Amino acid sequence: MSSPLPSGALDERRLFEADTGSFELPLRQLLVRLLRGPYLDGVAEPRLWQLVLDRRTEISAYVSEIFLLLEIDTNRKIAVLSPVELEAAHTTAIAPRRALKREETLLALRLRLLLERHAGSGTDAVVTREAARDILREHRLPGDTDDKRLEESTDAALTRLLNLKLVLPTELVDEYKVSGALALALPFATIEEIPDYIKAIERVGAPDTEEFELETDEL
Repeated sequence: MSSPLPSGALDERRLFEADTGSFELPLRQLLVRLLRGPYLDGVAEPRLWQLVLDRRTEISAYVSEIFLLLEIDTNRKIAVLSPVELEAAHTTAIAPRRALKREETLLALRLRLLLERHAGSGTDAVVTREAARDILREHRLPGDTDDKRLEESTDAALTRLLNLKLVLPTELVDEYKVSGALALALPFATIEEIPDYIKAIERVGAPDTEEFELETDEL
């Protein structure tokens, strides 16, 4: 049993007036980082990654109070908070997610396959803007020959994935690294499911139909 604090002394975990929290500052900062999202990259932030591993139980208990799950991919060193699905009032995600549009979904799925092909190779999965455009050209709706719209859709899809940090800029112009977080954002049971899912999306008629809700929040 800890001894009482001397008169006039402050608990080191008390960071502000009326602070009733029990976590120390570094853990609180980590929680804020995870809640802000969209994910934590352990390669880029090794100190925070180690703290996630060390305090996994406490973090999971804390976020479960607000209907979130801590998901960790130890191979790719990615940590992300994902909302649970409950059919009850006031249990939806704190930050509502906007589902991906058709082209955004198709590009994300193809990049997910690219990421899988690079797994264990020691090399990064990268995509250029030109390659992204070619991917979307392959999946154009029948009769769609509007090249201007294709260019606009390519830029819009890349911008959305950049905002979600599912692709990351590189030192080269118009080249992007595919983030390992995409494996958690598109959590298929097996990679073989993705081609069939792509075929199903190709049958969707409306080009601006929202198709897939990522398992991660936007910034």
